[in-house]
Amino acid sequence: MQYKAVIFDLDGTILNTLDDLADSANHVLAAQGYPTHPTERYKTFVGNGIPKLIERMLPDGTSPDIIDRTFEAFQAYYAKHKLDKTAPYDGIPEALALLRENGLKLAVLSNKQHELSEAIVTQIFGQDTFDLIQGMCNRFPRKPDPASCRDVMARLNVNAGEVLYVGDSNVDMQTAANAGLTKCGVSWGFRSVAELTDAGADFIARTPQDIADIALGQTGGSNR
Repeated sequence: MQYKAVIFDLDGTILNTLDDLADSANHVLAAQGYPTHPTERYKTFVGNGIPKLIERMLPDGTSPDIIDRTFEAFQAYYAKHKLDKTAPYDGIPEALALLRENGLKLAVLSNKQHELSEAIVTQIFGQDTFDLIQGMCNRFPRKPDPASCRDVMARLNVNAGEVLYVGDSNVDMQTAANAGLTKCGVSWGFRSVAELTDAGADFIARTPQDIADIALGQTGGSNR
């Protein structure tokens, strides 16, 4: 079937944000005298929003006051360095353009703060690629709670059976499942294909073109 809309996760799905997240986190850790982490380690720290990233990167048992202070320091530094190295994955702009050309509605739904999500996406993809961008805000719980996803669907005027959800982590697959959406994992993101299949992905996209093929109904049935 051809879908009417595609909802994309942000980090690790359409944009490789890992270096800027890791660099910002390690800068803040080093400034406070804490051990830093290899960039690859941050693939397991991200996915549940920046507050959870801060908790995971700090030593176990860190006091709430220090967690709050580190969060504020990270926010300030990352806001200035969020686009130093961040870029679309190869093939993503072309896949998005193809979906737009075929009349599909496109949205971004992220656990990254709304203001950051909107700034990053619009600066890289422009104002007209996505119909809407929704980041974390106080109106909704974080993914995998489906409330924000359902709100996006309502604003796009589509129902669950008309939407393909694309993400790179178990959080994304759980979000899609909780909202009753078809689940598409991507193989190039921050988490493994095994994690995605274990979390119930209906499809695994090995290239961005695969996303377009699935969304346009050119791949039939489950394809994992």
